[in-house]
Amino acid sequence: MAKIVGGFQDPSSEVLAEAAAVFGLLASSARLHIMWALSQGESDVTHLADRVGGALPAVSQHLAKLKLAGLVRSRRDGRRQIYYVDDPDIVTVVRVMVGQLTARETSSANPDRLREAGV
Repeated sequence: MAKIVGGFQDPSSEVLAEAAAVFGLLASSARLHIMWALSQGESDVTHLADRVGGALPAVSQHLAKLKLAGLVRSRRDGRRQIYYVDDPDIVTVVRVMVGQLTARETSSANPDRLREAGV
């Protein structure tokens, strides 16, 4: 039976496992950068590789993993695959996390505290 604490019910173990899997995918700085770029608008793999500074095959592999997990979708535009994030909640999570850490980096005396804590 799930506990209710502070007005919130604990999520099921299945939901927590799915969330951990999504966060695990986003734990890669390359995939997070791709998600950040796609949260700003759709793009093909060539433009994404240029934007994130990654090799085309590596960016393609990251996109394949994100697509398999349902975080990214694609559509065909002529001969190109156009990638986009179809879930506004994922866009929000990425924008909030990256935005908060960016703001902390510019105002904090120790922006590397998460790395130092072993996170």
